[in-house]
Amino acid sequence: MTALPDAAEPAVQAAGPAEETPSSRGMLRYALSKAGGALFSIAMVVIGTFFVFRLLPGDPVRNLAQGRNMTPEQLDLERHRLGLDQSLINQFFDFVGDTLRLDLGTSYEYKRPVLDLIGERLGPTLLLAGTGLVIAVSLGLWQGIHAGWRHGSRFDRFSTGTSLVLWSVPTFWLGLLLMMVFGVGIGPIPGLLPFRGSESIDAPDGFAYVLDVAAHMVLPCLTLVAVVYAQYLLVMRSSLLEEVSQDYITVARAKGLRDDDVRRRHAVPNALLPTVTLVFMRIGFVVGGAVTVETIFTWPGLGQLFYEAVSVPDFTLMQGTFLLITVSVIVMNTLADVVYHMIDPRVRSA
Repeated sequence: MTALPDAAEPAVQAAGPAEETPSSRGMLRYALSKAGGALFSIAMVVIGTFFVFRLLPGDPVRNLAQGRNMTPEQLDLERHRLGLDQSLINQFFDFVGDTLRLDLGTSYEYKRPVLDLIGERLGPTLLLAGTGLVIAVSLGLWQGIHAGWRHGSRFDRFSTGTSLVLWSVPTFWLGLLLMMVFGVGIGPIPGLLPFRGSESIDAPDGFAYVLDVAAHMVLPCLTLVAVVYAQYLLVMRSSLLEEVSQDYITVARAKGLRDDDVRRRHAVPNALLPTVTLVFMRIGFVVGGAVTVETIFTWPGLGQLFYEAVSVPDFTLMQGTFLLITVSVIVMNTLADVVYHMIDPRVRSA
């Protein structure tokens, strides 16, 4: 809780420096326990990833052979080359061993190492999802602060209602709607923005190329932001409403501080704490991007790559992309727990 001059000083002195600062040993023990839980979760993800994807319908060898006249003997040879003629248990142990060596295998469809494909698609995903995350966090927190501080005002009702409506809209439906209105155009009104890929076929060089990529990002980024920012708004608004009713806010106002100073210096810093976990969790999802958005707008990122892998099905490519996404989320959640333990004394005392 943000300390007030004079009013909160006796409490700090009474608590003493030993209680205010956690011991390095206790902090290390807490971090190691969280790291152990994260490793266990990753192990369960590795096991589940292998067996769950094997339940998908379809034969990857037959799907890859579509359009080619292959005899049953040739199909068996292809199945042997991919290692799909082995028992499920042998395939599992091979998968675990390769994963421990950071070898995610070779894609059935692309005939290339999965790590190379992920490396190529990671940049566009970080660009799109990272930009959307920054905008969504900034917009959601700003609206949440003003809506919570002016609870019941027109701004509060409008911003909260709008965010809830957008949050409840299916992502694919919103993306298709934005594509029809601003991409394809309605009736005689032509489309204003590109909606396929991350750049034009005849993309220019230099600063004009940056503008071309930015134009392609508008619609998918707008779809991501519209669906996600409501989470930050609602969490920030709820947290600020809780802080407004606290005694230290009443004391600050009684001392004659301006309303803006009370909000900025005391209420908002404490209300921001619960959003730490949410922001870190969303950072983990940035690596995976948004499968639906990238598929609708054919954005060449990890989400689009995962969709292509599922359509085959390409087991090695599905496993590699899914592992990257889930491990990123687990690591970010673990970091969120550790950071929250460091910045919030209420968690440490508990």
